[in-house]
Amino acid sequence: MLKYRLFVLVSIMSFAGIAQEITPAALLAKSIEYHDPNGVWTKLHGNLYITMSYPDGQRRFSKIEIDMPREYFRLTSKKDGITIEQTLEKGDCSIKLNGKSYISEEDRKAHRLTCERAVTMKNYYLYLYGLPMKLKDPGTRINPKVETKSFKGKEYLVLKVTYEEHVGKDTWYFYFDPSTYAMEVYQFFHDESLNDGEYILLDGIEEIKGMMIPKKRSWYTNKENKLLGTDLLTEYRKLN
Repeated sequence: MLKYRLFVLVSIMSFAGIAQEITPAALLAKSIEYHDPNGVWTKLHGNLYITMSYPDGQRRFSKIEIDMPREYFRLTSKKDGITIEQTLEKGDCSIKLNGKSYISEEDRKAHRLTCERAVTMKNYYLYLYGLPMKLKDPGTRINPKVETKSFKGKEYLVLKVTYEEHVGKDTWYFYFDPSTYAMEVYQFFHDESLNDGEYILLDGIEEIKGMMIPKKRSWYTNKENKLLGTDLLTEYRKLN
C-alpha cells in the first residue's frame, strides 16, 4: 500500500513537472503538430457531413462546404423535413428554405434565418472543427501558465483561454493528452463561479489529408453532467 502511494505521489509530481517545463506556446505548437502537421486547415477545400443526435431521438443532418482560400462557407441542414441552406462568400450572404430564396417574414422569424445567424453558424463550425489551430487567431488570450487537471479519471495538460470582448466573452479550457498532445476535451463557462456552460468529450479521429479531426463530439452540461447531444463526422469529400 505504501509503495502504491509513493508511486502515485511520484507520478503526480512528475506530471506537474511536465506542466511547469512546457510553455503554453509550446503546448499549442505540439498539439497543432499532432492535429495538422501539414498546415491543411488554412487550405481546406471540401465537404464535411455531420449527424447531430439528441437524447430524445431526433437527428439533424448537416453538410458543410468549406473553401478556405475563397472564404466560402455553405451550411445545408435537414431536420424534421425542413432544409435550410446558408451561404457566405466573403461579403455576400444568401439563404434558402426548402430550396427557395423567397422566404416569408414568418418563416424567417420561426427558423432564425438572417445573415447574422449565418455568420454565427459559420464561426461556430469553423471554430470547433478548426481547433486547436484556431487558438492562434487574433483576439485569443491564452493564460501564461499550463495547468494540470484530472478529468473523468485522466490527467491532462490544460490551456485556459479567454478572448477580447469583440471576439467572445466565455472562458474556455482545452485538455491535451500529455504524451501525444492530442486535444481530447474542451470546456467553456459563461460564468465559471456558477459552474454553467458545457464540456465536450472528443472521441475518434477522422484523417483528412493528414489532418486529424475529432470524429465524435459529445456535449454535456457542466453543472448536471447532462447529455445535450452528440455530433458525428460521418464523411469528408474533397471538392474538385
